[in-house]
Amino acid sequence: MNSKIERGTVVTIAAPAHHNALDHESMTRRTIAATLADLKGFEFGGEFDPTHRYPLPLYFVPGTTLVGLDRAASLGIHGEDDLFGGVVAFGTMATKSITHPLIDSARVPEGWSADFPASVAGHVLDGYTAFDRADARRAGRRVLEKGPLRVKRSRGIGGNGQWVVQDAQAMETCLAGIDTAEIESSGVVLEENLEEVTTYSVGQVRVGGMQVSYWGTQRLTRNNHGAEVYGGSDLSTIRGNFDTLAEAADNPEVKLAIAGARAYDAAAGECFGGFFASRRNYDVAAGTDARGLRRVGVLEQSWRIGGASGAEMAVLAMFRRDRGLLSARASTVEVYGAAFTPPSRATVLFHGVDPQIGPLTKYVVSAPHVHA
Repeated sequence: MNSKIERGTVVTIAAPAHHNALDHESMTRRTIAATLADLKGFEFGGEFDPTHRYPLPLYFVPGTTLVGLDRAASLGIHGEDDLFGGVVAFGTMATKSITHPLIDSARVPEGWSADFPASVAGHVLDGYTAFDRADARRAGRRVLEKGPLRVKRSRGIGGNGQWVVQDAQAMETCLAGIDTAEIESSGVVLEENLEEVTTYSVGQVRVGGMQVSYWGTQRLTRNNHGAEVYGGSDLSTIRGNFDTLAEAADNPEVKLAIAGARAYDAAAGECFGGFFASRRNYDVAAGTDARGLRRVGVLEQSWRIGGASGAEMAVLAMFRRDRGLLSARASTVEVYGAAFTPPSRATVLFHGVDPQIGPLTKYVVSAPHVHA
């Protein structure tokens, strides 16, 4: 006897800062959502319209981490099977400000947890979070005693909103450029700077009964203004959880990166009441500190669709097609400029002119690796 097949609809929710349907993030989100619909056997319904009646159940692909358990529940999002991304109770939980402790006991926004930075202290770099400009100055000076400092806006993405400074005067200039209301609501991060850095991505996605974990490296590229920005990720993926991933890794530095991400992920579950996510991605830096020592530390979390999500979709599709496939490799590539044609074998996420950043091409290439 055949069981009834439950069909539903995959819909997207725009990030607050991205309402232009022609920008690269909106179009990439649509492409990934359409892939998720195919993987789940659902229809793709485009941008969510609360006045429209969709075939149920709904599966959401938000442009950012959803904030508010009641808000998520009002949409019908009650657990990780209802969205690609994550849900947190308070806005600060979705920012970089969760990673480090305060330099002083001070006022903090609702939902900020002192327990979280204490739990991950051995797996992150040295630094502080501040929700007050005076506290930020004190914290930055303390970090500068050991070497160069990285000032980070807590909601910056893809390396934007970060500055490396060598002295207190340069730090003050950076802090002066951040609005007081932003510091008080979201925080600012004051963190030691590393040189000769490799940025690892360690993550896990759970969709349609499949669980895939991965580690990879990020690359930089030049944007249309000549600045260094995120240029894509190369992922090594495996069926299973973080334990399976750690067992398969043979590079000592990669093992440290995975261990840090696992600790960070576990602390989120313990410290952030109501948190759940189907997409968990952690940036981990490995580099040389001011003393010449090699360091490995988790920088931040991404519980939302991200730069590596195109590669995540590619491997999910491969694992769905081939049940005997145990591991696969996939890469996302971002190339700025008009004079570029993506490879014929690539899956193109965006190829055109973004209204804000100009000509850009984003694509994915993938290949199976190990069979049972």
